[in-house]
Amino acid sequence: MTTPAGTSNGVAFTYVPVPQLVSVVPAAGPTSGGNTVTLTGSALGAATAVAFGSAPAAFTAVSDTQITATAPAGSGTVQVTVTTPGGTSNGLAYTYTAAPVVATVVPAQGPASGGNTVTLTGTGFTGATAVRFGAVNASSFTVVSATQITATVPAGGPGPSGVTVTTAAGTSLPVPYFYLSSPQLTAVVPGQGPVLGGTTVTVTGSNLLGATAVRFGAVNASSFTVVSATQITATVPAGSGTVQVTVTTPGGTSNGVAFTYVPVPQLVSVVPAAGPSSGGNTVTLTGSALGAATAVAFGSAPAAFTAVSDTQITATAPAGSGTVQVTVTTPGGTSNGLAYTYTAAPVI
Repeated sequence: MTTPAGTSNGVAFTYVPVPQLVSVVPAAGPTSGGNTVTLTGSALGAATAVAFGSAPAAFTAVSDTQITATAPAGSGTVQVTVTTPGGTSNGLAYTYTAAPVVATVVPAQGPASGGNTVTLTGTGFTGATAVRFGAVNASSFTVVSATQITATVPAGGPGPSGVTVTTAAGTSLPVPYFYLSSPQLTAVVPGQGPVLGGTTVTVTGSNLLGATAVRFGAVNASSFTVVSATQITATVPAGSGTVQVTVTTPGGTSNGVAFTYVPVPQLVSVVPAAGPSSGGNTVTLTGSALGAATAVAFGSAPAAFTAVSDTQITATAPAGSGTVQVTVTTPGGTSNGLAYTYTAAPVI
C-alpha cells in the first residue's frame, strides 16, 4: 500500500485458478446415494465444497487432480461441481438410477452341475456389472435389454439360491432358483424284453420327479409315467442288443442301467414229431434264441423242459390228443409253432 509517507511492506496474495472437472466415475448411482464417486480434473486440492446438483456431498481432496465424494440421495440427472477459493468448476452429469429389480428367473430350477441358460426379467438391468446365484457369479451373462438378461448358471449345492443383479444403482433383491440333485437309477425290472418293444418295465432310483425323458440307449421310451420320486413305469421301444436306460430331469441325466433286447425264439425241428397220447416221452426242440426259455407248450398244455443251450431244449411231452403246435416262450416272445402228433398205442 502506498501513502504520502511511502510504500508499505508486502503481504502475499495468491490467485487460485478456477477448478476444472474432466470426469466423474461412476457417472451413475442409486437414488439412495451412499456410493463413492471419484472426481478428476485440475485445481481441486483447495476444494471447499462438492455438490450434486444443489445437494452438498461429503468429500476428501486426495490431490490437486482428484477428489473422492460420497454421493448424496437424489433423482434424475444432476450436475456435479467443485468449489474452491478460485470459484466453482464446470458441471459434469451424474444420473441417479433406480436399483435393478428381478421379477422372474426362467427356468427357476436346474442341475447342481450348472451350465444351463436362464432368462431373468425385471427392470433396471442396463449396465449390469454382475449376476449372482447366491454368492457365486454367473458363468456368463448378456444384458439383452433394460428388462432382460440371459445368464449361464454356475454350479451349486442342491437347494435354493437367490439370484441377484448388480448395477451402478445397487443390487436387486434375490429371487429363488433351485439347484436339483441329478437322478440316480438302481434297477430296471424286467431287465430284458423283445426286440419289438412293448414291454412295460419299472425303473427305480432317486430324484425322479419331473422326469422329461426316459431313454433306452438313444431311443425315447414309447411312453412313461412318473409314479413317485423313486419309481417310473415305462413302455420299452423297439431295439436290439444291450442298451443303457437313462432318465432325464431338470436336475440332469441319470447313470445308465442295462436293458437287454432278446430276439424272438425260432424253432426248426421237433424230434420225434409224434408220441403217445399219454405223454411222458422226451422230445428235442432245436432252433435259435432258446436259452432264456420260460415256457414250452404242446398246444395249450405246458411241458416240463430243460434249456440245454441257446439252440436246444429237451422237453417231456404232456398228455394230449390229435396234432398240436409246439412253441417256446422267452422274454423275447413266443416262437413259431411246429406240429407234434399224438398217436394212440396199437391194439391187438
